[in-house]
Amino acid sequence: MPGHTLKNIAGLVDGQLSGDAEKIIRAAAPFETAGPNDITFAGQAKYIKKLDASSAGAVLAPMNVSCETANIIRVKNPQLAFIKVLTLFHPPSRLPGGIHPAAVIGNDFSCGEDPSIGPGTVIQDRVTVGDRVQIHPNAVIGDGVEIGDDVIIYPNVTILERCKLGNRVIVQAGTVIGSDGYGFESDGERFHKIPQLGIVQIDDDVEIGANNTIDRAAFEKTWIHSGVKTDNLVHIAHNVVVGENTVIVGQSGIAGSTTIGRNVILAAQSGIGGHISIGDRAVVGPMAGISQSVPGGTMLSGFPGIPHKLWLRVQRGVRKLPELFKQVADLEKRIRNIENK
Repeated sequence: MPGHTLKNIAGLVDGQLSGDAEKIIRAAAPFETAGPNDITFAGQAKYIKKLDASSAGAVLAPMNVSCETANIIRVKNPQLAFIKVLTLFHPPSRLPGGIHPAAVIGNDFSCGEDPSIGPGTVIQDRVTVGDRVQIHPNAVIGDGVEIGDDVIIYPNVTILERCKLGNRVIVQAGTVIGSDGYGFESDGERFHKIPQLGIVQIDDDVEIGANNTIDRAAFEKTWIHSGVKTDNLVHIAHNVVVGENTVIVGQSGIAGSTTIGRNVILAAQSGIGGHISIGDRAVVGPMAGISQSVPGGTMLSGFPGIPHKLWLRVQRGVRKLPELFKQVADLEKRIRNIENK
């Protein structure tokens, strides 16, 4: 396997190298298994303590690390630097260039340079895609969809009519973008569907996980701002707005017309009610249920969601409930005995 010199790797990660600049590194590996030809990283104290015993050919470590027995590249963020090194040794694979003859292309298709469109893909009418777009097999792109540059759409993704994707968007397998929002009105006997006339807009540098469903707006747009990352099995309902660089973890759901701020974390299986707002940099804990608006910078847990520190106190109390029940029963018995006397 071809390798890279430590000098080149240090330049890639903007690091300070101590050691053999010409040493060849051939792979990246976890700290525990890295060998003489591997590079690894030590971002946590437990690994920094073991640097002298490491067999790795080189280690990415924090700026303040002192070690004389290994090749060290000191960086501000070892884990982030290691991501760059992983990409160096394992560059993303790319579909074969061009449009596969088994793809179905509609009328008025506008395509940028160097497309890769796989077999079984269906692209309907008036679709526009930018440069270097990869559309994997069996994806469906609806009428009037607009897709920016360097977008990757994995197999079995469906992007329905008029939705818009920005640049460098990644959509993992099985996701549906632009499905109808859940809108019905009852006449007292049966429910009538409310037409969903809006779109979904996804801005630059967003990654959507596998098997997400992102509903189109009733009017205007469901809007995923730049830098958002969603895990698998996330549902985003109609007219939701998700702010920049927010993270939404697996099996979370956001009900309609809710606004999520910037740099928010929605942990796994969290549920966010409709027509509320979650402020910037708020954190919603795992399995938490939020039914009211949340100020920025707040950390909530539990159902219904309460401040995290209060939730921790509640959980400590819950563990004592069996003992408390017994004490209350004993007190009631003693009171009855006193009253009987």
